[in-house]
Amino acid sequence: MPLLEIRALKKSYATGEVALKGVDLSVSAQEIVAILGLSGSGKSTLLRCVNRLVEPDSGSVTLDGLEITALNKRQLRRARQSMGMIFQEFNLVDRLTVLENVLSGTLGSVSLWRAFSRAFPRENLDRALGLCERVGILDHIKKRADQLSGGQRQRVGIARALMQNPKILLVDEPTSSLDPKIGAEVMELMLEVAHETHVAMLFSVHDVRLATEYSNRIVGLQGGSKIFDERTETVKPEAIDLIYGMNKRAARG
Repeated sequence: MPLLEIRALKKSYATGEVALKGVDLSVSAQEIVAILGLSGSGKSTLLRCVNRLVEPDSGSVTLDGLEITALNKRQLRRARQSMGMIFQEFNLVDRLTVLENVLSGTLGSVSLWRAFSRAFPRENLDRALGLCERVGILDHIKKRADQLSGGQRQRVGIARALMQNPKILLVDEPTSSLDPKIGAEVMELMLEVAHETHVAMLFSVHDVRLATEYSNRIVGLQGGSKIFDERTETVKPEAIDLIYGMNKRAARG
């Protein structure tokens, strides 16, 4: 049984844009899956429908036997602890310190009083410090998030996601705001921590090189539809051309 199972997922926006057209997708435990597609293909919408940051119109999302799409708000808040989200634009609270941003990953399991008063349990503090050390930001824990570079901010996002003890990492275009060298370092780090913590990872990219270098499997999206789903080592240039080549020919026409 897959860890994550997405069935017939559809999403349209008020503008009339159809973002997802009945997408099916599954991810096994500890599997690393890339969602490859151009901007507007539905990659980010798909990821955000998994944890219901975006509400799908229809279809189902099931994580480890629990149907996420059937949960009420209270149940969803608890279930989101199993899904660590790493955002394209980092999604940090700039006025908080690095350590406070990492500790915010426990908000689904710590009482609101503790969170508001910043009276986090000792074990949470120890875990946050350990994760900061692991991702290379221990020397910056007292800095405000807005004092960090892009690569450092993304490392904070990784540590925050891992604070949740997730079963899967949902990663939305993690390198698009970074230069290629820093982006490669961030991808390497995410792959390492996913293996170390034995979690699956579902990440979206538009860069073919990143998809092929850092995944076990590649799912191609175009216009909200899944057009291929293959083991990374078996993906042929013709499949990639379905995403990039067709668009180029259409533009020339």
